[in-house]
Amino acid sequence: MPSAVPQPVVATLTRAAIFLIVTINPGRNNDVAVRSLCASLSSLLRAVGFRDLEGRLSCVMGIGSSAWDRLFGAPRPKDLHPFREIHGVHHAVSTPGDILFHIRATRMDLCFEIAAQIMSRLADAVTVVDEVHGFRYFDERDLLGFVDGTENPLGSDAQQATIIGDEDASFAGGSYVIVQKYLHDLKRWNEVPVEQQENIIGRHKLSDIEQDDAAKAPYAHNVLTSIEENGEQLQIVRDNMPFGEFGKSEFGTYFIGYARAPQRIERMLENMFIGQPPGTYDRLLDFSRAVTGVLFFVPSATFLDAVTPDTTPAGSHQDSTDSADPDKPPTRAASGDGSLGIGSLK
Repeated sequence: MPSAVPQPVVATLTRAAIFLIVTINPGRNNDVAVRSLCASLSSLLRAVGFRDLEGRLSCVMGIGSSAWDRLFGAPRPKDLHPFREIHGVHHAVSTPGDILFHIRATRMDLCFEIAAQIMSRLADAVTVVDEVHGFRYFDERDLLGFVDGTENPLGSDAQQATIIGDEDASFAGGSYVIVQKYLHDLKRWNEVPVEQQENIIGRHKLSDIEQDDAAKAPYAHNVLTSIEENGEQLQIVRDNMPFGEFGKSEFGTYFIGYARAPQRIERMLENMFIGQPPGTYDRLLDFSRAVTGVLFFVPSATFLDAVTPDTTPAGSHQDSTDSADPDKPPTRAASGDGSLGIGSLK
């Protein structure tokens, strides 16, 4: 689909966001409910967003690897796979997730309303496995006190970094997104001298000016997350958000990165958790622990609008739950609950 319209993966940064991850419950009717939402998501956004045209409401819907087979079958995006765990000094975990809703607006009430409308339509078809309400913190800083997202590409560069083209023509206009929820040990971090914090990040804390290359430590965060191929920097678009709950003593950063190929983000994460060269891992991980990790494909808005709720995915297998229920018609929906089945968030 060379003229496919992308979802708003490069929407401008906003003051509020909701990150909602769900798994699809067993049963053909639940698959139908999710496919029905795909077809109606754009109209929902128009209806809710019309209440405040300056609210910049957007929602990106991503589909996990198992859920893709279950909902759509073949063909599938060529680089879609479950999130790959990384074992280094620290651990990048892989956790369940069939559908991601990345909701953004200038106001949290708009984010909340579209999330409510989405969940009302999905009802018992899904189970929420992770939900984070993010906020902008002063001048785009994270809870560690550093500005986040300074190096994001803009305009056509952002489109080039995130939107699939001829390399997977059947899914042109799509994108990939990886999400991770990091919990910070703020007490320990705040005990670290500012100069050492700056060496860990690779930037000056107050000014947000990048350190000189010669002065950067090999384990600096911005050294390890800068990757090149054939002399060209491979960029991604991040829209990280701080979050926190005092009752749970949980404070952190929700990492979300979009790219036209997931390998870009995976290489960055390997550098962070293992090091480049091995051993020079990202010292920020001594204070920030990844508790989730999921990879999704973001189909184009054109693809979602064209989804037919009752279509049986090509090449899928019969769901044992359906065959056990005489009230459900025969189907060849994919087996299992659609999740990655790797542990819990605890």
